Amino acid sequence: MRRAARVFSALILLAVLVMGAALIYQRPPARPEVPVLVGQIDRIVIEKSARRMVLMQDGKTVRIYHIALGFSPVGDKSRQGDGRTPEGVYRINRRNRGSADHLSLGLDYPQAADMAAARRGGYSPGEDIMIHGQPNRFPDAAVIKGDWTAGCIAVSNAEIREIFAATAMGTEVEVRP
Repeated sequence: MRRAARVFSALILLAVLVMGAALIYQRPPARPEVPVLVGQIDRIVIEKSARRMVLMQDGKTVRIYHIALGFSPVGDKSRQGDGRTPEGVYRINRRNRGSADHLSLGLDYPQAADMAAARRGGYSPGEDIMIHGQPNRFPDAAVIKGDWTAGCIAVSNAEIREIFAATAMGTEVEVRP
């Protein structure tokens, strides 16, 4: 009887752990086979309200990804710590293979107007807005549900590897509300 109780307790504990993990992580949905991107993309369009990132090549859509945004995604970023993703037209100005999140592509935010507004208001506009994967400490297939970044744009690790390989310095990134 004691052995059965231990086995039952172990099974209950395992079920609780699995259900808890399911609340935090989810595997990315299986994607149908898509052709490998050939060459560099020339534009990225991020639609915040749709949680969508579109990669463009020669004026045509070549990929669409589901994204996560800052923890307070509605509205334009104005200051450090507001949890918002900035809106506007930016350029990729840095590539980081060793970032805290799996790979990252930096946007040239803040721009002159953002810095001037912050100076007038007496606060920091924030910095280091990136397109990146999941935190490095997570398993490769793990994806955090919901909007969780500090203002960045997040995708799965497999997706950021594809985006990183196809995106050159200077690529235009338009972030729409």
